[in-house]
Amino acid sequence: MNQSGGFTRRGWLLFAAMALIWGVPYLFISIAVETYSPPAVVAGRTLIAALLLLPFAIRSGALKAAWKLWPWVLAFGLVEMAGPFLLLGHAEQTLPSGLTGLLVATVPLVAAVIALLGGDRGVLRPARIIGLFVGIVGVGIVVAGPSLFGHGQLDLLAIGEVLLVAVLYAIAPFIVARKLSSVPSLGTITLSLLAIGLLYLPIALVVPSAPPTLESTVALVILGVLCTAVAFLAFFALIREVGPVRAPLFTYVNPVVAIVLGALILAEPLTPGLLIGFPLIILGCWFAGTGGRLRPVASEAVPTDTSAIAECAEAEPSAPTQRADTE
Repeated sequence: MNQSGGFTRRGWLLFAAMALIWGVPYLFISIAVETYSPPAVVAGRTLIAALLLLPFAIRSGALKAAWKLWPWVLAFGLVEMAGPFLLLGHAEQTLPSGLTGLLVATVPLVAAVIALLGGDRGVLRPARIIGLFVGIVGVGIVVAGPSLFGHGQLDLLAIGEVLLVAVLYAIAPFIVARKLSSVPSLGTITLSLLAIGLLYLPIALVVPSAPPTLESTVALVILGVLCTAVAFLAFFALIREVGPVRAPLFTYVNPVVAIVLGALILAEPLTPGLLIGFPLIILGCWFAGTGGRLRPVASEAVPTDTSAIAECAEAEPSAPTQRADTE
């Protein structure tokens, strides 16, 4: 692991892979919910990923370690996966995928506020305060942009759902840091995915869905395999290579990927509000989360790491605050 110098070649490759892998979930969620209900997308995605990771978790003993603290693992899964995955699926029935990815990227803003409420006075430094202000202004421009520039109105309920996802993603790492720090990341993630998948499976079976298309089914499989199972394994490798402080920096590239893919593949419009608000949100998140430094000091590890959750979910994970091994 090279934490003192620059990124190694392997580190840059993993960094680029994660920037792409966790930038594409919003595109595939948008395609999947065209015929699958949001609960079905959650159940399918989590169960596919859990079944792929389960042999590794069992063989390494990580699943056994996670089971000893299953109530907190379940709490983490509810906050990190159950709520966000469902909210994102519902929101993307009306919101563009690129806009969704951008709004999820506000996690560092929320994390900075949570850190401040938790007594971290480092958040009060001028650079981070300015970052919070700039980021909030950027969100306001994105949300109000369609009305300001004559492009109709966005679904405010859907926007609220995505911003709630950002709040949940910011909270999840604190659960891990305080209650699950001794549990291998692979165990926590696998058990969480399995529990949430089984929780949503009966709901998915009773909630009406349209007849599934091949396109939506492929998108759902890609979400489970690439954007969840493979993404977590690659993320753990990135942490081992560059350290838990610098690993989450790729999340600032994710919204770019989401917006570009949405425009190129789904023909989503690049509105003035989006183009103006986008750089403000990214700049604000950068300064709020890191103070504008490439190498945050160790005391800021938890607030900075929360930016890594802005996911595929989505997800996505709070692994930086856990052990970076899969043992």
